[in-house]
Amino acid sequence: MALGINAPLVKTPEQLVGVDALILPGGESTTMSMLLDTSGLRDSIGERLADGMGVFGTCAGMILCATDVLDGRPDQRGFSLIDMTVRRNGYGRQLDSFETDLSVDGLADDFHAVFIRAPYVERVGPDVEVIAVHDGIPVLARSGRCTVASFHPELTEDTRLHEAFIATL
Repeated sequence: MALGINAPLVKTPEQLVGVDALILPGGESTTMSMLLDTSGLRDSIGERLADGMGVFGTCAGMILCATDVLDGRPDQRGFSLIDMTVRRNGYGRQLDSFETDLSVDGLADDFHAVFIRAPYVERVGPDVEVIAVHDGIPVLARSGRCTVASFHPELTEDTRLHEAFIATL
């Protein structure tokens, strides 16, 4: 019940009923794509997202939300929610993971971001609002009710990005 929000774990289509918004977390995006199929969640989530359900995709979740994915498996499918091209593991291997402080539009103080085998944004569409960049590359963006991050905000104690997402709903 973090932030005063009931946030159930969703592993089946039945558990999605009554959920107002979804966080697509980090992880391994090809495995997540396969699990969406084997669990039966892909169609249920796709329908809800098409109806306007809010979503926050972090790291692998960003990959699942992007319209175009480079270096993915040919059978990997996402939801095409935000007009951007991302490269899987674009920042490098696990050993290349890093942490940095980001200036984020709308936040008074920097946000400490944790990048782990993060997707690299190669292109953003004209209707995508870039909220934060690292070395000139978008790492936090929003379009409509879809927010995406290349990094893992859930790995810090700082809840401001989740609060901002909730405020968009």
